[in-house]
Amino acid sequence: MVQATNLGFPRIGAQRETKKIVEAFWAGKATEQAIDEAAIKLRAENWALQKAQGLSQIPSGDFSFYDHVLDHSVMFNVIPQRFRHLADGHKRNFAIGRGIQKPATETQPKVDLEAQEMKKWFDTNYHYIVPEFENNQSFHLGQKIKTLDEFNEAKALGIHTRPVVLGPLTFLLLGKTAKNSHGLDLISLLPKVLPVYEELFAKLAHAGADWIQVDEPILALDLAPQVVARFQETYARLTAAAPSLKFLIATYFGRIGDNVSFIKNSGVAGLHVDLVRNPEQLESVLANLSSTQVLSLGLVDGRNIWKTNLANALKIAEVAVKAIGTERVFVAPSCSLLHAPVTLRFEKRLASKNAELFDWLAYSEEKCKELHILAQALNNGVESVQAELADNARSIEARRTSAHTTNSAVRERLEAIVPDQLRRRSVFPERQQTQHKALPLPEFPTTTIGSFPQTKEIRLARAKFTKGEIDAAAYHEFIKKEIAYCVEEQEKLKLDVLVHGEAERNDMVAYFGERLEGYIFSENGWIASYGSRCVRPPIIFGDVHRVNPMTITETVYAQSLTSKPMKGMLTGPVTCLQWSFVRDDIPRSVVCTQLALAIRDEVVDLEKAGIVHIQVDEPAIREGLPLRSVDFDLQWAVDAFLLSTTGVKDETVIHTHMCYSDFQDIFQAIRRMDADVLTIENSKSDMRILGAFSTHGYNAEIGPGVFDIHSPRVPSIQEMKERADAMLQYIPRRNLWINPDCGLKTRGWKEVRESLTNLVAVAEALRATSA
Repeated sequence: MVQATNLGFPRIGAQRETKKIVEAFWAGKATEQAIDEAAIKLRAENWALQKAQGLSQIPSGDFSFYDHVLDHSVMFNVIPQRFRHLADGHKRNFAIGRGIQKPATETQPKVDLEAQEMKKWFDTNYHYIVPEFENNQSFHLGQKIKTLDEFNEAKALGIHTRPVVLGPLTFLLLGKTAKNSHGLDLISLLPKVLPVYEELFAKLAHAGADWIQVDEPILALDLAPQVVARFQETYARLTAAAPSLKFLIATYFGRIGDNVSFIKNSGVAGLHVDLVRNPEQLESVLANLSSTQVLSLGLVDGRNIWKTNLANALKIAEVAVKAIGTERVFVAPSCSLLHAPVTLRFEKRLASKNAELFDWLAYSEEKCKELHILAQALNNGVESVQAELADNARSIEARRTSAHTTNSAVRERLEAIVPDQLRRRSVFPERQQTQHKALPLPEFPTTTIGSFPQTKEIRLARAKFTKGEIDAAAYHEFIKKEIAYCVEEQEKLKLDVLVHGEAERNDMVAYFGERLEGYIFSENGWIASYGSRCVRPPIIFGDVHRVNPMTITETVYAQSLTSKPMKGMLTGPVTCLQWSFVRDDIPRSVVCTQLALAIRDEVVDLEKAGIVHIQVDEPAIREGLPLRSVDFDLQWAVDAFLLSTTGVKDETVIHTHMCYSDFQDIFQAIRRMDADVLTIENSKSDMRILGAFSTHGYNAEIGPGVFDIHSPRVPSIQEMKERADAMLQYIPRRNLWINPDCGLKTRGWKEVRESLTNLVAVAEALRATSA
């Protein structure tokens, strides 16, 4: 029989319960016992919900307070030396992810520990904590074994789960070498780590597990043949050591390609592949299975919110069933549902005010139901679920034919785009001279990435305005005061290029979505981003266009308060695309171009209003790419950025910002974007990414971040100065900006003032040195 299965469920809770209890713990308002009890309750609810929707293989071990990769590292004793003196427990784990800083007391010395590096999880907007390996790295399981404990927890509730474990090759190859471990080949650690996996699997088997899901998403990347060979050796060994366990290797976010070659003789019982991202791979994958292996079909999109076209999904599934039979087929989401909201049950406003669009949606709970319907249809015939299939077909057709998804004027404007709209008027060296002459800045100019702290007062005022408890006039007066305060603070700090602080913005994408046609918003469409931070991506359902200016009023007001240049702050078209739930009925490139035209209009209006520094952020530029380099096509993404930024004069300085990306993969595209100033995440990357800028050659101005804004710790002047000095090995003095890694939205004003005071001191020290 075909089984309906799942790879992972959202861990944030339907009402963001995890976020609330974790942040209460950080604030000293909840104990370790309290957060453990909250997690036990939430896990029980998640398992029961999935069981109620008809899933026959439910995952366990997929819950995390902060990050599943961090949890795996801790479980395997991959704890950086600087944290090992801390007691085992949640405080240490959070310190690894966030850093920790405490002043000295009469009885305790000062504590100042830098967080581990954070990166994007493949091409998603989820961030994972990068494992940090040392030359003398040892691996072992502690007394608390998270994967085992959660399996037993579910078992005690009468729910037999499929434990989820991060695979050894993904674990190692997504990691980094510690600063004190030069020349360490991460794959060389495989013989050391495998015995610990064997021990874990033996414990799971003893506890009664039968299937185990081992996530190896790096199989969707370009891998050298010798690495693929390691997969076969590794899993032949692991399956032999745990003969009672059935191993399901899970890969997702792209096609497995030639990497599938290891699977037939690996000893594993099954393979999961993402057929939403790449349905074309099914034939090749089927051809590489042994006569007994199971194939898990990723048919339901784990990263979007639209109902699955069940008729189309069934056609794909029937190919597999015909080839290998129902006993060897699972149906599943394309990836873990970590990247989808929890349930539609709390979308009351959307259901009542936009019933048409609400009918097109499916969150994680509804996706589990879709999987059950698919399994029933494959096992018992489509007539057994005829009503459900007919209702799904009705929704799909209603969306396809809706008059609300198409705008003829937008389509006509796209057709009228000409090549000149994708070029600045002059090349960068000429623009740089013009800009430096028109508006001179000191050497090593200082700025921030855009946002300043979103205080409780700001959030409360926004909530009151949204609920109608204060009127528009009162709210806008409040925002003006916040902008004035932010500008005043930046002048006190002696920053060179200021920002208005974005007090009026709830989110860097949602804010623009609220002001563009073609978007709609959920109440509870929250997903995890990093740590306790959740985001609520807006939904692009129709053709996108700008009706009115979106940022002019606030930016011009902020500029009126200072003689220093004020940056206009915009989110770029690729990031608006990537960080939204995007319509899937037209090509993504078309949606991105629509967004670019809307941003272009705003850029031009900012310039007309006298704003000469305009930042168009593209932190998600790498996320828009396929995972394999042979599939890379950044043409449309870069064209969209150019379309949004090239309508200005040479005197106008175009900034962009990127973070947490493998810039080496996309360097030529970054150069073609032709921004005047590029700011990038750098502080936790040990300067590795700057090597690419030196190797490939980059002549524009650049601001690699000198401190990490995702951590509450305040770096010293010396620490930032050492980073800046290292930057000068790669970047000419006249091209180097001094700035944080990212926006300061999530930080408090006290730490922001202290950090920026040190940042400005670094710039002043650099100016005092001779060239």
